[in-house]
Amino acid sequence: MEDLKEKTVDLMDHVEGIADTFYKLTVVNATQKATNVTSGVLAAIIISVFGFFFILFAGISLCWWLGNLMDNRSAGFLVGAGIFLLIMVILVAIKKQIIFPYFRDIIIRRFYD
Repeated sequence: MEDLKEKTVDLMDHVEGIADTFYKLTVVNATQKATNVTSGVLAAIIISVFGFFFILFAGISLCWWLGNLMDNRSAGFLVGAGIFLLIMVILVAIKKQIIFPYFRDIIIRRFYD
């Protein structure tokens, strides 16, 4: 009978140890996922800022160059604005079929990695 009590106490200690280890593993996994998502968001923000400035300066340069070609800087900026408007209309038209699923897949993949 005494042997059964010792085995029961040992079993309870092992179950308690397993539960504690499982809890710690869950906390580590959640922390790792949160860190991955946060680093991905931070990288996306940094890339977006640099991309914005690249597009801004490239657009200004394009408009300036077109203005020099037409000998009218205002017309160059107007044509440049038209090009950006065309790009924006195309992006709005394909957002549901291509853009949203692409970003959704990236977010899901980042969360489950």
